[in-house]
Amino acid sequence: MKKAYRIKKNEEFQRVFQKGKSFANRQLVIYYLKREDQNHFRIGLSVSKRIGVAVVRNQVKRYLRQAFHELEDNIDPRYDLVIIARKPTKDMDFHQMKKSLTHVLSKSKLLSKDKKSKI
Repeated sequence: MKKAYRIKKNEEFQRVFQKGKSFANRQLVIYYLKREDQNHFRIGLSVSKRIGVAVVRNQVKRYLRQAFHELEDNIDPRYDLVIIARKPTKDMDFHQMKKSLTHVLSKSKLLSKDKKSKI
C-alpha cells in the first residue's frame, strides 16, 4: 500500500476517532470519517501489544493491508479509515481476516453495493 494511502500521524488518527463514526464486530473495530477532498481512501492500522508479540502483530497488519489491497476497488474512496484489531485476530488466517473486514465494511456502508457479490 502506498504511503499516500496510509494514516500515520497521531493528529490524523485523533481526528478520525473524535469526528468519525464507528462500527465493530468481534474481531475488528472500524472508525471512518468522510473526506470530500481526497480521491483515494486512507487507512490507519492499530494493533495493540495485547494481541501478541511483534511477529503476530505484524502478521495481523500484513493480512489487513492485503485484504484492503484486494478490496480497494470496492471501497468508497472519500473516507479515512482506522482499523483496530481485537484479540481474536491473532488466531485468524488471511481468509477469515478478509471476511471479517468485508463484514465490518459492508455494515458501515463503505463497500460499493454492486460489487459486494464479487467478494
